[in-house]
Amino acid sequence: MKLEELSVTEKAALLSGASEWDSRGNERAGIPSFVMSDGPHGVRRQLGEGDHLGIGASKPATCFPTAGTVANSWDPALAEEMGEALGREAHDLDVNVLLGPGMNIKRNPLCGRNFEYYSEDPQVAGRMAAGLVKGIQSNGVAACPKHFAVNSQELRRQASNSVVDERTLRELYLTGFEIMIRESRPWAIMSSYNQINGTYAHENKHLLTEILRQEWGFDGAVISDWGGSDSAVAAVKAGGTLEMPSPGYTSVRELVGAVKAGTLAEADLNVRAGEVAKLAGRTRFEGVGRDDLLSDYIAEQHHMIARHVAENTAVLLKNGSTVGSKAVPVLPLKAGTRVAVIGDMAKTARYQGSGSSKVNATQEENLLDELGKIDGVEVAGYEQGYERHGGRNSVLIEDAVALAAADKTDVVLAVVGLDERSESEGLDRSTMAIPEGQNELVKALVATGKPVVIVLVAGSPVELPWFDDVAALLYIGLSGQAGASATARVLAGKVNPSGHLAETWPLKYEDSPSSGWYPAIGRDAIYREGPFVGYRYYETAGVPVRFPFGYGLSYSSFTYSGSTSDEKGVTFTVTNDSDVAGATVAQMYVRGPKGGAMRPDRELKGFRKVFLAAHETQTVTIPFDRYTFRHYDVVPGTWKTETGEREILVGDSVENLPLKATQMIQGDIDLCPPNPVLGHYLKGQVKDVTDNEMTALFGHGVIAPGKPTVFGENDPISSWADSRGFLARTIAKTLSKREAKIRQKTGQPDLNTLFILNMPPRAMCKMTQGMVDSAMVEAVVKIANGHTFRGIGSFIAGYFRNISANKRIAKELERQ
Repeated sequence: MKLEELSVTEKAALLSGASEWDSRGNERAGIPSFVMSDGPHGVRRQLGEGDHLGIGASKPATCFPTAGTVANSWDPALAEEMGEALGREAHDLDVNVLLGPGMNIKRNPLCGRNFEYYSEDPQVAGRMAAGLVKGIQSNGVAACPKHFAVNSQELRRQASNSVVDERTLRELYLTGFEIMIRESRPWAIMSSYNQINGTYAHENKHLLTEILRQEWGFDGAVISDWGGSDSAVAAVKAGGTLEMPSPGYTSVRELVGAVKAGTLAEADLNVRAGEVAKLAGRTRFEGVGRDDLLSDYIAEQHHMIARHVAENTAVLLKNGSTVGSKAVPVLPLKAGTRVAVIGDMAKTARYQGSGSSKVNATQEENLLDELGKIDGVEVAGYEQGYERHGGRNSVLIEDAVALAAADKTDVVLAVVGLDERSESEGLDRSTMAIPEGQNELVKALVATGKPVVIVLVAGSPVELPWFDDVAALLYIGLSGQAGASATARVLAGKVNPSGHLAETWPLKYEDSPSSGWYPAIGRDAIYREGPFVGYRYYETAGVPVRFPFGYGLSYSSFTYSGSTSDEKGVTFTVTNDSDVAGATVAQMYVRGPKGGAMRPDRELKGFRKVFLAAHETQTVTIPFDRYTFRHYDVVPGTWKTETGEREILVGDSVENLPLKATQMIQGDIDLCPPNPVLGHYLKGQVKDVTDNEMTALFGHGVIAPGKPTVFGENDPISSWADSRGFLARTIAKTLSKREAKIRQKTGQPDLNTLFILNMPPRAMCKMTQGMVDSAMVEAVVKIANGHTFRGIGSFIAGYFRNISANKRIAKELERQ
């Protein structure tokens, strides 16, 4: 039977999930159900009914380094290798659609899910994601990149409106997705929770149809984030394909009713149902059971791949104390070095973040044990050093100092960083600082006079008040289940570190461009900084940083020379001047034409990981492409290229660009002088921008609304703390206290409670398997507005009507 021959009810039923992780199939049309699972850096195939927050048990799977760590490799081929392993595990665990990678732009260092995202730059995010997608889909498993789009904070994530000017939207926040779509052709994509300029992502026609499908050529399915759909009818019209997890038959009833009423064309329903059928067909495979596990062979092979990925993502940020006028390297550790290992995270590794991406790893390692396995390294002893979750403990510091100062210790290795509750889905960080007890420990260790080597564990930038005093700093991010053995091999010189930072590290949080208005506590998150995010801000405004974008050291040394350019790209040579084989990341930045449209001082437009044997020289070419010279012209709503001279800059970080070339570009328009009313934007001084200047950027006035006095279905439950109704106010305050208490007690965020606090009432009919419908949501809103008894009465009446309506739909589907 053809899809078009199905009834309206059957086609509508295909557009929402059957359970937490399963789509609905249709036997008459030969459309199988398919299984979705979280998987940015490991397959989280849950047992039983499951949940979307990483709380319930899941099958063992390889935990690879997180996206924010993998990005530091600047190696799309490595991402593809990791993707191939992820796709194989998804296949073997009976998963058809893997929900990842996460690739939102890192707007602010405190975003709770930054560890799941690649970079502050769309070139890095797009090309790394494309590699992972190609690897996953080589196994017949669909990748589902996320969160499309402009999802930059966890606070109020289901009830937040990202207000961003169109040019910044296109050039910064969407270009990474565009690169990924064009290079890897994913079979699915996940829409984000938030609104974009007032319209929810899953029902945003400009985003899903005009840009994604018509401009970029996407031919797959758009899947909502879990509970992220608002109106099923509006989604079908706009290009949203599949509503997850399962609204029961609530959305089916709404869609059927809209078709009958003539407010939704059956042709649109057919298109969306066809997208579900196409995804089911693309990912159909046989011979795998729902309860199957990974073989021991695959688990071991993929553990080694995870180690290989981690080895290539470690970033050496400092190496050596200054003696006279010369820096003396401390790493790699010399044979026979006696090392005092300090830090709770050296013995109990932290290698992933919290939330829906949390993987039940097939193996676990710790750095203390792995160092003991390395030939030539002698572990002189171990001390805990600090309380893992931040409490001060002078006894632990004293014991660590005693070990560090002992004659049997040559080098002190301290493992410090962020704990599990600091980086999580559902919760933004409150500070860029690591726990003060760890800072006190490092200062005390430095005071012993022994060289102190820091291994830093964190998914995002942190402040480093002791940086100038330590001998070396190795940043390993969240390095996956094999991160400890990879780190030991880097410290011992078995592996030459080649990672470069994929985001800028400010000296302190207040230096970041959006620090004054992030996260937005109200409905509107106004992106008033415009395009000046990350290095685009720091380089344009002249703000000093701790580590620039693209920065990373090596045990080798490299020389860049001989830059030339033509209409096809820039060519130069890179020489490894050392006796050690190593790799560098060659980065190409472009400076716009003088007198042209407003731009950041320089922008990354291409890169290449270059592997060189000792004393080897390679000629490297980085080509120009469709993204190199364009800018988005808002008035005609098209991409344009200005005719004019560009400066092409090449080096190994945004601040170290020794090679310069000039290239005349023949575009399709003359130079576009910026509007002088943009004022402070023209110099990147976003902290001084006036309301008039912001109006010039956006093309209209932008004013954030105050706190609501009347609550709607899209105001989060956390906002009920200001309700006039005693019951609603008590619910919000009780939930907040509960989450804080559990986090304090366990050291882990209470993800269920956080999800409820950030959830607007309308999500109740998307997350309850059909137990709540839109009429019942309206009753909940009455309670929020202080009409407690009227709301409770309406809710109860609606409950029985909903049950009856769902039974009618179920019987209709059974008869067909």
